[in-house]
Amino acid sequence: MMRQQGTQKGNVGREPRIEVVAEKKLVGIYLPMSLSQDRTGELWGAFMSRRKEVLSPISTNLICMQIYEGRPSFSQFNAETEFVKWAAVEVKDAAEVPHGMEAYTLLGGMYAVFVHKGLPNSFSQTAQFIFGNWLPKSRYELDNREHFEVMGERYRRNDPNSEEEVWVPIRIRK
Repeated sequence: MMRQQGTQKGNVGREPRIEVVAEKKLVGIYLPMSLSQDRTGELWGAFMSRRKEVLSPISTNLICMQIYEGRPSFSQFNAETEFVKWAAVEVKDAAEVPHGMEAYTLLGGMYAVFVHKGLPNSFSQTAQFIFGNWLPKSRYELDNREHFEVMGERYRRNDPNSEEEVWVPIRIRK
């Protein structure tokens, strides 16, 4: 795993850490949505009520993953842009998937990892920093792979001190 140190505190700030990860096996539930037709609460409500049914999770971390068709840039992204959002956990083996859930293999690759601190309604500030400030000035460009957040031990629902990692797929700018 390649690592370059740096973290972001709060909603704007410092350089992310850069990591190259292998593919990950996930099990969870997904829904199509857009920002204007946000179904995140419905998605997580359905998943969390059944989370204990997932066999062989590798940790207690929750994964919130978004899959965008094509390769939209941040400037092309708007409230109507459709994507698929997953609520999932990483597993050792996705051979046994509970009824009504799906398995997914996250491709892996190079990611810029930021820390979002705060409530979900302040996430737009973090996204603006990542896509409107950091990415255009960096030596990287957005890659067409999964975006995801890891909600680990520092994540606290509806707590202004909550922290989650924001994993943005990148590659060296051509």
